[in-house]
Amino acid sequence: MLVENLEDIAAYIVDDGKGILAADESNPTCSKRFESIGVVSTEEKRRDYREMLFRSDGVPDNIGGVILFDETIRQRAADGTLLREVIAEQGALFGIKVDQGVRPIDGCPGETVTVGLDGLDERLQEYASMGAKFTKWRAVIKIGSAIPSEKCIELNMKALASYAALAQANGMVPIVEPEVLMEGEHTIDSCHEVTERALNALFQCLEQDGVNLKGSLLKPNMITAGAGCSVQASVDDVAERTLICLKAIVPSAVPGICFLSGGQSDLQATAHLDAMNKIGGFPWKISFSYGRALQSSALSAWGGSPDRVRSAQDAFTHRASMNRLAALGKWNKELEAG
Repeated sequence: MLVENLEDIAAYIVDDGKGILAADESNPTCSKRFESIGVVSTEEKRRDYREMLFRSDGVPDNIGGVILFDETIRQRAADGTLLREVIAEQGALFGIKVDQGVRPIDGCPGETVTVGLDGLDERLQEYASMGAKFTKWRAVIKIGSAIPSEKCIELNMKALASYAALAQANGMVPIVEPEVLMEGEHTIDSCHEVTERALNALFQCLEQDGVNLKGSLLKPNMITAGAGCSVQASVDDVAERTLICLKAIVPSAVPGICFLSGGQSDLQATAHLDAMNKIGGFPWKISFSYGRALQSSALSAWGGSPDRVRSAQDAFTHRASMNRLAALGKWNKELEAG
């Protein structure tokens, strides 16, 4: 698969409705997912689960890129094939999560900054030598009483831009993920205001650091009310508010916006994506970079049993195909029954 130029890589990932499978859960996060189905998380079980997803029929037509965790990019399938080679054989590109989690910000109670810049250049060189074509870094912005602070937004967006510049210097497309969390009781208006602040700061920092926007991808949250808010917006309202926010800030040079699901249900994430693409009128490809919203039905169907691999793969293929249709504005609820 000869896709080397940064701009070509970014375009390939979101071409023709394809999106991203976020399979970059840390081991503790993966353990929590496995606990929900009564499976003990071991390296072998994590390998088996991810191999099952990567070898499914849902990858070739629907997935342009797969984000991996450090453990996964080094693992081999049961037959000895490197998992990253399994992904490539399916026609998708593989990338790698490179941030190293969050730490509290001094003087900003309840707020964090993502870390991992120390030694990042050396790690990026290693991942590039393995054939990784893109990378991901997640910033976490929480809405609450008097937060987020300007300091929180500034520190996180500067780190995202520094990461993005380093990724491009090493020949890999950076996925920049400024996530405004759904946790909380905030209104959709608050989400809109905070997301605008974060995105404005992000693109100012990316410009200052000389990041080539045509060779990058944006992974934002959608504009929704907090999960604990008593008033939840309709699918159409979420789609409209999200597009208003993005059109006001995101440069047309960005080739693709791949949304995170952020705690939405499978169907909500698909419906919101579809509604945006049905509205249309934007310069970027709007697609998906889902973790749970792509995997949850497959995880439940699998249950850790080798005898249920095919059922789990069918469940994943269904969700992946539904989201590709949504990325093309061609999804409807009736298709879910099929």
